[in-house]
Amino acid sequence: MSMNHIRPWRHIERRKSRQIHVGNVPVGGDAPIAVQTMTNTPTTDVAATVAQVQAAAEAGADLVRVSVPDEASSKALKEIVRESPVPIVADIHFHYKRGIEAAEAGAACLRINPGNIGDEKRVAEVIRAARDHNCAIRIGVNAGSLEKHLLDKYGEPCPEAMVESGLDHIRILQDHDFHEFKISVKASDVFMSAAAYQQLAEATDAPIHLGITEAGGFVSGTIKSAIGLGQLLWMGIGDTLRVSLSADPVEEVKVGFEILKSLGLRHRGVNIISCPSCARQGFDVIKTVETLEERLAHIHTPMSLSIIGCVVNGPGEALMTDVGFTGGGAGSGMVYLAGKASHKMSNEQMVDHIVEEVEKKAAQIKAAQDAAE
Repeated sequence: MSMNHIRPWRHIERRKSRQIHVGNVPVGGDAPIAVQTMTNTPTTDVAATVAQVQAAAEAGADLVRVSVPDEASSKALKEIVRESPVPIVADIHFHYKRGIEAAEAGAACLRINPGNIGDEKRVAEVIRAARDHNCAIRIGVNAGSLEKHLLDKYGEPCPEAMVESGLDHIRILQDHDFHEFKISVKASDVFMSAAAYQQLAEATDAPIHLGITEAGGFVSGTIKSAIGLGQLLWMGIGDTLRVSLSADPVEEVKVGFEILKSLGLRHRGVNIISCPSCARQGFDVIKTVETLEERLAHIHTPMSLSIIGCVVNGPGEALMTDVGFTGGGAGSGMVYLAGKASHKMSNEQMVDHIVEEVEKKAAQIKAAQDAAE
């Protein structure tokens, strides 16, 4: 339950945007911020791509993007869409016909890059296909592929050039009476991305897709994304996001959710609060948390768990969590339930016992939610 009425410093006023639908997923308005990822398997390998889509969906992805670089991929897309548990976004570059084919194949959204999709006539044909097949469009501006006339005008990629590119293509869509679109202005530079998104948010009411493109490997990319996306989300900007990592797409989803969870914008699964460990720890905190993250990954119900190595901060953290464990002495620690000390448990049995308590609490929360509905 939100406590922001007594904690105003946690309140985020989201930017007011139009709402569109990507398949059955609402994007913008008061809808939850949707989390996306992208497959990295060859699209023509239907089995591998579907498996990756399903894994991403299980991790919490609301939407999954798939590359459509050639006609063979367009044909494979139809089967992928049919087997996918979530709406599929088709990633289109260079050849406008791939966009038409993807719409015909059942894609819920087409991601087109203004810098390389072609002239307005070709864009118009893609718009027509999207309208005919109830398909949304994402205008995906990227600092690395801006139109030549904008690079000539501004001298280099910059926030102003990115926003101008996006607004130019918004006008093309609107001139063709097409309004089911969202927009992104991505760069690998955190400063450029943040500035571009802030300018864009003031210039349009279109739903905004957030991302720091080509952010890097798991650690560096996560940090860049947390800084760039985190500040924008804190400002209320953003209706959907993708964390772009040189890593497994499932990791992108996990990081995206953790960013949203840290700001109280989405709630899914167990939020583990744990200490970094020190010489005071009464058990191996790092190994315990690693094991619990793996064993509790199947729980989607939002709840909190504190794992603290000693009594300095353990009892205080446990007051704010659904389940907690604080290290003590003599090979045992204290289990907390609903913020109150409940019973002692040996370190040897603690992991199995905590998993059991978390599963029990998750079932209670789920039952209460079902009863309320």
